[in-house]
Amino acid sequence: MDHPEDNEEISISPVIWVWIIGMIIMEVALIAGHVNFNLGTGAIIKSSIGWAKGWAALALYPLAGALPIRSSIPTRAICIVGFHTLLIMPLLLLTPHLGLPEVLYVSPLRAVGGPGNEFFDVPLYEIDGTTGDLRWRLFSPWGPALGFVGNINFMICLLEKDRRWKILGITGSIVMCFVCKSRLAQLAIILIPTVTAVVSRLRKPSMLISLGFLSYLGGIFATSILTAINDYWEGFKGARAGSTRVRFALKRIAFHRWETEAPIWGHGVVEGGPHLVEYMAIGSHHTWAGVLFVKGIVGFVALAVPMLVTALDLLRRAASSRYQLGSAGLGIIILLFMYTFGENLEILVYLFWPGMLIMGMALQEKKSPLQPEVQTVS
Repeated sequence: MDHPEDNEEISISPVIWVWIIGMIIMEVALIAGHVNFNLGTGAIIKSSIGWAKGWAALALYPLAGALPIRSSIPTRAICIVGFHTLLIMPLLLLTPHLGLPEVLYVSPLRAVGGPGNEFFDVPLYEIDGTTGDLRWRLFSPWGPALGFVGNINFMICLLEKDRRWKILGITGSIVMCFVCKSRLAQLAIILIPTVTAVVSRLRKPSMLISLGFLSYLGGIFATSILTAINDYWEGFKGARAGSTRVRFALKRIAFHRWETEAPIWGHGVVEGGPHLVEYMAIGSHHTWAGVLFVKGIVGFVALAVPMLVTALDLLRRAASSRYQLGSAGLGIIILLFMYTFGENLEILVYLFWPGMLIMGMALQEKKSPLQPEVQTVS
């Protein structure tokens, strides 16, 4: 800046430093895993590039939240994305009935390299290989990833001040969660805003009284509630039984091989799975299983500690009306935790990075002054 002395000095939240340290430890674990299995210098360089694109970004985007960025800028941008989704969805809903191909074209950038064509293609629609249902993934590599982004966008759109843009953004985000046909996305779009709304009002007597009443009713109808939850969970797993079977098998294989072969530093790289899991990579579709398999218990702690510290700090902020971004930040970290059981966060960070930016801004937010009480003169 021309006159840096006129600008407020940027300070970095200790929680963001925990993210930075944790992601550096991820790289240390990655190198150690490669050395233990003699994978060679070339593999270390290649995997380190992958670390920089994924794990390092999980710390860099919250770090960017320490910059003097107005939250209204990313919020409005996400609302515009929701508006564009509403504009294009009617056309995309018609494409399967017009005889158009599932994939319009694959970007030439695929030649540069990447995990697969799904990260570079432009899809019009998709037919689920398990159920045969139509689903849409828009700009994401697969359907559940779109649901993840839709939920993150929903929490960000709640911060928008302009009512018209807020409605457009929220509606577009909800559409993303339902056209992708993701079970987790449809559960989260209802659950997470409810949880954050309750937490943000915990200090209000009306909320405490309501929770007490609900707790009383919960005790009376506990058996029926637990039965309903169990039935829902069984239906949740049975909706796409083939996908659920593969995911659980991948998780079991990853946990077993981590525990028996490389408990401390992990294997260093992902490996292709057997026919049982349709040859999918071991450690995929589950962040914790993937971290343990590739980076061992060291990598597990390097991710778990930043997420736990962030959740506790944002829980405190969300419960206070003096933090404007606390509820959105809390909703985002809860979503990240939920999706660790269905996705690999480091692979999709290039999609949900606005959420990481808002989370970083929430961690940096300074407490607003108390509003003076208005005294009436009788």
